[in-house]
Amino acid sequence: MIRFAKERRVIVWEEPVFGEPARTPRLDSTVCAESGVVVLTPVLPDGSAPEDHASMLRGLLDTVVAAIEGDVVRWYYTPMMLPFSRHIEAICTVYDCMDELANFKFAPPELTLLERELMNLADVVFTGGYSLWEAKRDRHPNIQPFPSSVDRAHFAKARVLRSEPQDQAALPWPRLGFYGVVDERMDLGLLTALADARPQWSIVVVGPVVKIDPADLPRRPNLHYLGGKEYEELPRYLAGWDVALMPFAINESTRFISPTKTPEYLAGGRPVVSTPIVDVARHYGDLEAVKIAATPDEFVAACDQALALSRLRGDWLKAVDATLSALSWDETFARMDLEISRAAARRGRSPAAQITSSPTSSPVIRPAARKKPFDYLIVGAGYAGSVLAERLTSQLGKRVLLIDKRPHIGGNAYDEKDAAGVLIHRYGPHIFHTNADEVAGYLSQFTRWRPYEHRVLASVRGGLHVPIPINRTTLNTLYGLDLTSDDEAKAYLESRAEPVEKIRNSADVVISAVGRELYETFFRGYTRKQWGMDPSELDKSVTSRVPTRTNTDDRYFTDKFQNMPADGYTRMFENMLDQAGITLELGVDFEDVREEADYDRLIFTGPIDEYFDYRYGKLPYRSLAFRHDTLDQEWFQPVGTVNYPDESTPYTRISEYKHMTGQTCRKTTVTYEFPQADGDPYYPVPRPENQALYKRYEALALETPGVQFVGRLATYRYYNMDQVVGQALATFRRIAEREGRAVMAAQTAGRAVAAS
Repeated sequence: MIRFAKERRVIVWEEPVFGEPARTPRLDSTVCAESGVVVLTPVLPDGSAPEDHASMLRGLLDTVVAAIEGDVVRWYYTPMMLPFSRHIEAICTVYDCMDELANFKFAPPELTLLERELMNLADVVFTGGYSLWEAKRDRHPNIQPFPSSVDRAHFAKARVLRSEPQDQAALPWPRLGFYGVVDERMDLGLLTALADARPQWSIVVVGPVVKIDPADLPRRPNLHYLGGKEYEELPRYLAGWDVALMPFAINESTRFISPTKTPEYLAGGRPVVSTPIVDVARHYGDLEAVKIAATPDEFVAACDQALALSRLRGDWLKAVDATLSALSWDETFARMDLEISRAAARRGRSPAAQITSSPTSSPVIRPAARKKPFDYLIVGAGYAGSVLAERLTSQLGKRVLLIDKRPHIGGNAYDEKDAAGVLIHRYGPHIFHTNADEVAGYLSQFTRWRPYEHRVLASVRGGLHVPIPINRTTLNTLYGLDLTSDDEAKAYLESRAEPVEKIRNSADVVISAVGRELYETFFRGYTRKQWGMDPSELDKSVTSRVPTRTNTDDRYFTDKFQNMPADGYTRMFENMLDQAGITLELGVDFEDVREEADYDRLIFTGPIDEYFDYRYGKLPYRSLAFRHDTLDQEWFQPVGTVNYPDESTPYTRISEYKHMTGQTCRKTTVTYEFPQADGDPYYPVPRPENQALYKRYEALALETPGVQFVGRLATYRYYNMDQVVGQALATFRRIAEREGRAVMAAQTAGRAVAAS
């Protein structure tokens, strides 16, 4: 709400409290000094009839709304607020469903009926995690999952704080702690078992006791209940723990939770032990720092492991930071704000200061009706899946169900405006370039273009910036030379080159062309970070992708068509998918759909080994973690991307998007890229044994009737964007030919290449 309040007036209406009897209802008001958020607390007469409360609250609310100038967005955290506010006119109604409230202890019996009414009224529904989204996704056509984010800077204080709160300072070490509400979601039996199994440990519980009689709490000499604390105090308590606990009961009240404390504990640098909460295991279970345990014995053993880990500082903490780098309240705010803007636009109105990708219309995102028949189920809404969905519907009149496990379209090319209004690429910079007229012409049907030629500098020798790929300017700057012609530069490189009898790997490629010193300066460290292995262990194709030049051309690419979508990649995908024959369903796994949907043929663009349940083992990939930083300055670096080849620098490159998009903005956003072994698959690892493994999966694919495998992951190849589009168009032509259908060629490239 603080972020929304930067551009809008935000009023938070709290649940009523009761004051003196026989007094008239009133509103108590406080204003957050930091943000300007107004908090209103209704005070009703004590002893007043419950049947009169709704009318009292409605009267108070009407006085507030009457004083508001402009449009209203209604935002509900609970359906229980609906009876006195359903009459308020709004340009958008949001239901922010943080929990399955009906499963909570003492839930009002009317809550379920009110939630059903609110679902019908709402323009957009947000859920507090993926499990809750999965449970409710069929109840509304526009429902979006928002797992918990984290204020990393606030909780990271726990890594360096030394002063302890007075009520915790005297407790013996080691200490294991929990903060949060103590209610029916807490497994009190598990807490007792832990205290009994390890009497030498101090087990700290910070938080208010709600809906439980404090007399029913287990009591042990090493079990300490410190009561509720302010948000600002939490890092001080966390700093005094070795291990953070999440001893949740596994019951109806925890079935769909996505605890915010998971990333908070991790941001504080503490290993976490949790019971098997689905969203915890799903989002954090692969981290060494997060232990999942179901039984008391397993929980105690997991705490032993976490305690041992807490005494080490190393790879586990790096993996935690890489995971948390992708979490941002700014990103959550921007996505929510975009959904509100779209919902308001569908009503013909726009909220103030909305964040939009472009003034053109959004696609029709239709809820999936899986029981109706489809000609094709397409898995993956990136380039391959989206191009084929568009071609099959617009050219052949097919009915297509297009799904993606992510909550958005566009695959890795997805872009969005962040809280500062800067258009960023969530998964790192994507620069479009091609020599294929067919590909450029096809995409030009869905976007205007902005000319952009990408330039990259490498930061070497303590901060010296030189062009990459290596060119004549690089050599002159690095060595203080005065090479003035291609021939001179060529001769100089030849003088440094070291003959290699047979080029077998990526190291051989570079050393044979430019010599060992340039190899070590620009390639060895960068490649080791990017791939997790030495260039000598990688196929020669890796470094062959980056040329060496003898001229002064400092463009990263030399293709004849180099442009960026004028309104962003997401808008281009939205226009592409705005077809009547496409049913789009986001945030779902293939396994959730394959048995339910009625379809004739399947196009699979996901990992081919995943489709076959990893029958021969997993195909190796490298992944990336991203840290998006918004800076209060107009520019950060001189070009779109700066590479950092030095192996001691943990990231490989920093990209600044305003160079690419041409935006004018007082602030700027940059992205740091951290290669890692685990995470979403980005780059197939190019080694002969991996290709041999892929060939086994390819043989299975060729024997699988009714399924086509298209795209980078399905064919285990590193393709540029234009190559994936070309592959998808070629696949479509084969489908059309198989059906004996003549189709028009894609638009010629010259029709819509002009810049905006």
